[in-house]
Amino acid sequence: MPKYFKLIAENRKARFDFEILDTYKAGLVLTGTEIKSIRSGRVNLKESFGRVDKQEIWIYGLHISPYASADTSKIDPVRPRKVLLKKSETRKLISQAAEKGLTIVPLKIFLEGNWAKVDLGLAKAKRKYEKRATIRRKEAEKEIEKAFKGKVHGS
Repeated sequence: MPKYFKLIAENRKARFDFEILDTYKAGLVLTGTEIKSIRSGRVNLKESFGRVDKQEIWIYGLHISPYASADTSKIDPVRPRKVLLKKSETRKLISQAAEKGLTIVPLKIFLEGNWAKVDLGLAKAKRKYEKRATIRRKEAEKEIEKAFKGKVHGS
């Protein structure tokens, strides 16, 4: 485990919209001002997704706000960013995504030591009825928790 770990952004909606089958920890190719913005927590993962291009994995739609103290007129905040994985992991992820019709979804961005990392999920889209079932299950768990807390404190 590294000396330093800090969660920067998490894509909670991805876990609701997709069934995550496998996760990979990867690096990102960034500019100097982008890493400064990430360190200050100015990242949005909401609309981001992964795509394979020429046997490389790229993240599209990842919004990193421009760093306030720098000239960022030349840097697009939502430009595609290359993902750094081991060659074997890249091949495995690409083959699984293509073969089974799965999606690559960034789940969270974090700092590990001095490096910005991204957790990529190999995901299968949930259908509408699966999402409704998830909502019902969570509501039932909340009710049970609420009833349990009431009995403990009430007696």
